Amino acid sequence: MLPQPPSTQPWYSKIGAQRDWIWRGWQIRYTYIRSGADRTPLVFLHGFGSAIGQWRYNLQPLSEDRTVYGLDLLGFGASQKAPAEYGVELWMAQVYDFWRSFIQTPIVLVGHSLGGAVALAAAASYPEMVQGLVLLTVPPSVQERSSSKLQALGASMETAFASPLLLRSLFPLFRRPEVIRKGLKLAYANKEMVTEELVALFADPPRDRGAAGVLCRLFRAKNRRDYTPNVKVTLPQLEMPILMLWGKQDRVIPLDWGRKLAPLNPKLEFVEIENAGHCAYDECPDIVNHQIITWLKSHLMPPL
Repeated sequence: MLPQPPSTQPWYSKIGAQRDWIWRGWQIRYTYIRSGADRTPLVFLHGFGSAIGQWRYNLQPLSEDRTVYGLDLLGFGASQKAPAEYGVELWMAQVYDFWRSFIQTPIVLVGHSLGGAVALAAAASYPEMVQGLVLLTVPPSVQERSSSKLQALGASMETAFASPLLLRSLFPLFRRPEVIRKGLKLAYANKEMVTEELVALFADPPRDRGAAGVLCRLFRAKNRRDYTPNVKVTLPQLEMPILMLWGKQDRVIPLDWGRKLAPLNPKLEFVEIENAGHCAYDECPDIVNHQIITWLKSHLMPPL
């Protein structure tokens, strides 16, 4: 069994019933909160470096009238730190097999950042699985990033930096709480939201066996052309309703990118969240939850 997160953590009781599932021989952590209502389930996919604990302010409120699930993508959270070839194809297969194993009815995928890229690709590849899509930001692909000279330079520097020897030597630094705290303060618009509880959510998984190897693989994978989908190509192909939420102060994936995506699909509803950075669902959970509930009622619930 993989290490269990401490049940004494304040967020532990807020994210439902955690379980482990063996997928392709690897251990996967997921959680769920069942509802008696027979409405489209929600499946939550976290962002890079995150885990199901990040949904601690969203899962319970959104489970009041439907069943919700949260999934730790392979290599993240309490899922196994496997020596795999990481990228959207792998995570998309994980999501699809999870759906076939536990749900088997159409779902709404809720994805943040990297999880948004996985959700987007899954919706395009498995339309029978996805009835609706909620994207809490979605990153540009390597091709789309390379259209900017500055971003292309950044990608080249990332590739050079992705030496396994260098990354392994720096890994103890990356997982130090004070370093994680500084990184989170760049991602969050409201610095007071970067609490000890939040830092612990990000600091615990890197202590797992194999975490340093996963970091090396992820850095190498991030600049592969197949790491994430081409958003501007994929988004217009989708035929299900889409809600896209973006923090107005997002410095990780700036709002301008979201505004360019909004017109690409007539079924897409774009909402800008005030006073929020990259993690709007955690910084402004009441607003985000309300937006999702309102959108679900409008697009995926039959009239009374």
